[in-house]
Amino acid sequence: EAQLLQSGGGLAQAGGSLRLSCEFSGFRASYYWTYWVRETPGEGLKWVSVIKTDDTDYITSVKGRFTVSSDSAKNTVYLQMNGLKPEDTAVYYCMAIGARVYNDEDDRVDRDFGYWGQGTQVTVSS
Repeated sequence: EAQLLQSGGGLAQAGGSLRLSCEFSGFRASYYWTYWVRETPGEGLKWVSVIKTDDTDYITSVKGRFTVSSDSAKNTVYLQMNGLKPEDTAVYYCMAIGARVYNDEDDRVDRDFGYWGQGTQVTVSS
């Protein structure tokens, strides 16, 4: 059974760092585009970064602060979040999908597509 198991997250102060992990089970991370998606009551689901092997991308507001990476041996994708801001507070999900379907920052993310992790809360205090 294909599953994504998330870990990491929690509480950080503004300017601090957190790392999220997304472990693939039952399928290979290298064959999929993996998005990190965050959800807030105000904005809903919004993708913040994407990776497939060495191809990465970010939305403007996290560029230079967040870094997405993958470890093929561990079959795991990571999101290193530095310089955290209160507006980064959200539930973060990893999502794997066979094609890069979200490219523009305003693309609406649909929960019905792809494999999703269970989500993890990130809270940044000012």
